[in-house]
Amino acid sequence: MITSRMALDDGFADVPAGKLASVVTMLEMRSRVALRPQPAAGDWQLRRVERPDADWYRRLFRHVGERWLWFSRLRMRVGELTAIIHHPQVEVYALVHAGSDEGLLELDFRSGGECELAFFGLAPALLGRGAGRWLINRAIELAWARPIRRFSTHTCTLDHPDALAFYIRSGFAPHGRQIEIADDPRLDGTLSRNAAPNVPIID
Repeated sequence: MITSRMALDDGFADVPAGKLASVVTMLEMRSRVALRPQPAAGDWQLRRVERPDADWYRRLFRHVGERWLWFSRLRMRVGELTAIIHHPQVEVYALVHAGSDEGLLELDFRSGGECELAFFGLAPALLGRGAGRWLINRAIELAWARPIRRFSTHTCTLDHPDALAFYIRSGFAPHGRQIEIADDPRLDGTLSRNAAPNVPIID
């Protein structure tokens, strides 16, 4: 969980074995921005998935996020997960490439006048090909098609190394920072022990 009220002293603090620590940056967009130039869409299509099946959602969530240690939705019970992704104010989209679901976009409008970019990511095969810019442009269009006052998201130091800069280039402004401490999902079988080899397992 994100320990938003934890008091921190300057200097170093030990992270217990079996835990992960990351710095989370909160970002927001207070008005619609001009879309950045994008490459012509390759074999990409955006498909809205109404009332997603939980198993389908988890497969795509893992396909997109395992490299970055996405685990939150994998640990939820089915009822807890479907209560979110079936909510009428939550929109789930798949980016389809060559007939396969290769990207995830989730927009959460449950807070009045706001939209949260809850999850955004691409499978490894599409990274660096312009699909991310194309997909974030679709996210901005969809979010601001509603009468919102604020579009928000967050990223962390376990994410793609360019994620924070990507969101800033796309028009989001950082406004806060938190520390997240969580059980390493590779130690309880939530994710493979081979996930995120750049982040050592300390158990």
